[in-house]
Amino acid sequence: MLSKILSIYSLLLAIGILLIGTGMLGTALSIHAGLENFSDTVTGIIMSAFFLGFVIGSYVCPRLISQVGHIRAFAVLAAFGTVSVILHGLIVDPVAWWLLRVVTGIAMVGLYLVVESWLNTLIPNHQRGRIFSIYTSVTLLSLGIGQYLILIYGAGQLATYALCAIFFVLALVPIAVTRIPQPTNVAVPKLIIRRLITISPLGVAGALVTGLVNGSFWGLGALYAHNMGYAVADIAVFMSAVIFGGALLQLPIGHQSDRFDRRKVLMFVCIFAALCAISIFLLASRSYAGLILSAIVYGGFSFAVYSLSVAHTNDHIDSTEVMDATSGLLLLNGIGAAIGPIIAGTFMQLYGAQALMIYFASVFGLLALFAFLRMGISTPVPAEEQGDFVAMSRTGTAALEMDPRTEPEAVLDT
Repeated sequence: MLSKILSIYSLLLAIGILLIGTGMLGTALSIHAGLENFSDTVTGIIMSAFFLGFVIGSYVCPRLISQVGHIRAFAVLAAFGTVSVILHGLIVDPVAWWLLRVVTGIAMVGLYLVVESWLNTLIPNHQRGRIFSIYTSVTLLSLGIGQYLILIYGAGQLATYALCAIFFVLALVPIAVTRIPQPTNVAVPKLIIRRLITISPLGVAGALVTGLVNGSFWGLGALYAHNMGYAVADIAVFMSAVIFGGALLQLPIGHQSDRFDRRKVLMFVCIFAALCAISIFLLASRSYAGLILSAIVYGGFSFAVYSLSVAHTNDHIDSTEVMDATSGLLLLNGIGAAIGPIIAGTFMQLYGAQALMIYFASVFGLLALFAFLRMGISTPVPAEEQGDFVAMSRTGTAALEMDPRTEPEAVLDT
């Protein structure tokens, strides 16, 4: 296993470097918007544009990669990402930022696809689960580490965007010098909403809801902490606490879902996520230590909802359909993430920064209610017939081919 990891270290290093810069960018931009006195609604619209670009890029970037190859595509997309990051600091304007966020989202999903499709060609079937877990851990840890880089120059400084751009450029180095053979084409994902709703209404709702909530966290979490009066260092700790909590608690929660009715576990996880959001609401202005502890637990429960939703959907389909179903859920999650910051930003504008936590609690509460209602409508999948839980984070659709629940034949056909 160690030899396999060493053989793909350049790809893991590239995505890790890239996501350190990306993790810093979102937080820096959100705080910068607050410093420029952009309204919360406008900030939400700006931050949602990244996820719009993510969805668009899922369809556009596979064609680019197929036409010019993986290394050239990575170079082109990294160049666009670098330019867009720098322009955020040079042009402080809401409309310009919205356009730049779309471009950044397209570039990021394309960079994900290059690395992920490359990894897929190198991983033997019996090692896909372990490599997928390592890849998920690298993405979350890198995003968490990136939160602290904003402390070097502070928010609102051109140097901060320049530092982020440096990471985009540095990510090119492991890709440019690698001797790993380039893979074949990348498949364009299928968005099969009607069939997914028929297969698993709860899985579809879970994917959409986690987009609504987690997209709002990535886009507005730092602005929330800024508006609550926290210093930049405290904001970095808050954001990383949620991210690291998501990395630490997903697997323990998932293992419990393998033993019981997955819908019941999903319902309780949503309830606990809602309670943690309320806890953050109550403690934010009273106890910083309590806020961080609540943030860690909130991240663990909130990040697990998407993985549970995917696992629940996969319990109702054949293994040959996992790839298409999971791709559809990922894109639904992206659509939710493109809408969520706009809704959450509007609530913050109308009712203050703390409305973000009430929004989180309300959305998770509604999903918990829907899970409860579904338990009364359909019979559960027996625990012994359920598939294994797999911890997931939001990356590109090509990463889904590393999912050990996907049939090898299905992967080869894409």
